[in-house]
Amino acid sequence: MLNTLDPTAADVAALACKPSGWSVDEVAKLRHDHGNGVAHVTSQAETNGHITTSVEGYVSSTAAAQTMNNVSGRYRSGWQSNWMLELRVDVDGWWPMRLVSGDWYQAQGGTVVYFGSFYASGLTVQATDSNVIVEGSTVRSYTNSDFPRIRVTIPRTATGISPAAATIQFFSEDQSRAGASFVCAFESAYFRTVEYERDVEEGVTQFSSYDTNSLPCPSGWGRVLHETKAYAEAGIQLMPAGTVNWVPSVGSGSDAKWSNAELHASMVNQFSLWNDSPQWKVWLLAAKLHELESASSSLLGIMFDQEGSQRQGCAVFHNSVMGGTDSSALRRQLHTYVHELGHCFNLYHSWIKSSTTPPTPDRPGSLSWMNYPQNYSPTSGTSGAASYWASFPFLFDAYEVAHLRHAFRNNIIMGGNPFGHGAASEADGIFGLAIEDHSGLRIELKSKKSFALGEPVVVEIKLKATDLRGRMVQSVLHPNSTHVQIGIQKPSGEVKIYKPFMHQCQQGAPTKLDEEHPAIYESAYIGYGKDGFYFDQVGNYRVCAVHTALDGSRVVSNVLTLRIRSPLTAADEEVAELFFGSDQGALLWLLGSDASSLQKGNDALDLVLDKHKSHPLAVYAELVKGINEARQFKIITGEKKCVARKARNADSQKHLARVVAQSATGKGVDNITLNMTMRRLARAQKRSGDEKGAKGTMKKMVTMFREKGLKPHVLRDIETQATETLTE
Repeated sequence: MLNTLDPTAADVAALACKPSGWSVDEVAKLRHDHGNGVAHVTSQAETNGHITTSVEGYVSSTAAAQTMNNVSGRYRSGWQSNWMLELRVDVDGWWPMRLVSGDWYQAQGGTVVYFGSFYASGLTVQATDSNVIVEGSTVRSYTNSDFPRIRVTIPRTATGISPAAATIQFFSEDQSRAGASFVCAFESAYFRTVEYERDVEEGVTQFSSYDTNSLPCPSGWGRVLHETKAYAEAGIQLMPAGTVNWVPSVGSGSDAKWSNAELHASMVNQFSLWNDSPQWKVWLLAAKLHELESASSSLLGIMFDQEGSQRQGCAVFHNSVMGGTDSSALRRQLHTYVHELGHCFNLYHSWIKSSTTPPTPDRPGSLSWMNYPQNYSPTSGTSGAASYWASFPFLFDAYEVAHLRHAFRNNIIMGGNPFGHGAASEADGIFGLAIEDHSGLRIELKSKKSFALGEPVVVEIKLKATDLRGRMVQSVLHPNSTHVQIGIQKPSGEVKIYKPFMHQCQQGAPTKLDEEHPAIYESAYIGYGKDGFYFDQVGNYRVCAVHTALDGSRVVSNVLTLRIRSPLTAADEEVAELFFGSDQGALLWLLGSDASSLQKGNDALDLVLDKHKSHPLAVYAELVKGINEARQFKIITGEKKCVARKARNADSQKHLARVVAQSATGKGVDNITLNMTMRRLARAQKRSGDEKGAKGTMKKMVTMFREKGLKPHVLRDIETQATETLTE
């Protein structure tokens, strides 16, 4: 059997690297051993002058093979007893997956609804001079069916003649009873079609294409690629929705950088195809810089993965890593465009596939668009970016191609199931310690022992070297960027994987941990994400982190136990209610926003400050308001204009000063968040012309943390941050 979905098969790329694709006959004639992943020919016979070849389930005739249309593609039935079927047949052509799948639609009165999906594998394919006949079992279906076996019959047509309709017949398991039969007209050689809107910020040199011949192509097959052609090779049509729209830039310096809140607000306001419902439409914004861009870390792209209808938009950033028009820059641009759009199709990073629902094996050695070049870690051979690019065929891997073509509709359609659901049970195993650990690294979690109900749960993450001769590590620790995963066991025993509100592809330059600089730190708000609120019940929670090291090692943290306390007073209950709400969760994650879609959340936080200003949780409302007021806020309107609200420095300083005052007593935010808050306060003071106040705030920050008895290397970092803040 030609099993491109079998991980024991060593090389399925052999089928992918034929530009003209494969006919049913050619696939059946291939002779390879088990080790290269393509089936072995079992028998041959001659009948009436034609060679018939049997290949573990394939029976094929070679007659007129080169003059016949391929049969793979998308078919659609007419309405039959209020039912309509979209059918996808995948048995020849470009990298055949040997799968048949379909989506059912049902007419209900004056409406049409999606009903469910199925796919069939383990197929037997017969190709005669007149017909292609595909038979198999529906391995997965939206429901248990009395007719789980299928037979698809497609008349063969010559090149130049329109492809024929496919007839699918359903049978009982023993094939003794026949179920319904549907005739499906040929619709497209593409398995899915998606409307694609791309907007570009002024000042960005628009990406057009990259010639893969710029690198020695490992398969010897080079070609000119852009993101739409890359998806076409996977069987997906990205159909441009009009011309590219140019978005005016606003601001300079730090004001020219985009925040997550601005990107979210802009997508809701500007994406002309956007709708809060599942639809085959996607938006990409090519922008200049994200606010996380720094000398040591770059955010190349982000997917707007918010609560509700998700995976509808993404952005890429033509920063110092992607900027330019030379071959290297164009290659990175192509990779990033395809990669971020892949997230919108519900594809996870290669090295964390096991955190999807349901899980699939992690594939750090995958030569896929969804891997990071620097994270490439094959089971044998050399790891890293150089090895990745030397071997990369500029393709998705076989599992991902199967997902793109045949995933159940709601697991792939934009606005369908949340990111990670159906992408390839939550991972209870995240709490499992390694039997052996020679990574030379340790990851530690720390937090307060208890939190009030509704209080934002923040954990400190520390990655340290246990081998002080030195270890190179990822410099980006925040779980929003997927190098660190957080597992949360709720009081009920249910285990959830923290999944960020927006999916960030942040790549930092590797850093060395050694005796001089033994650890790096991060603070992460993990109370709210794609699945809503994670700490919404009173009781004990267990929290664990897993870090994926540069060599692929799985470094598991201590298990942190924390408690969510019951409200003691009526004020506690009211404040908790004011913090719970999807808009409030989004604002806490984004650190504020002016988006009109989040107005209810802003109203709730304003009520906290108006009515419960002295409550301990009010400090978090002050933080959200203070950070948001400190920045210029940009929104792209539906008219393709970029408008900006100026920073409100005076209001910001009042809010942030209260956060600092409360936290200085040990009753406010954690140390890392306090550090960030004081630097934001100093910037707001500088922008309002109060240089003396900014210097005083930074001096106070250094003194405050020195008095906490922090380690020397941590104090050195804080002193450097203070200096950089004053000289920005």
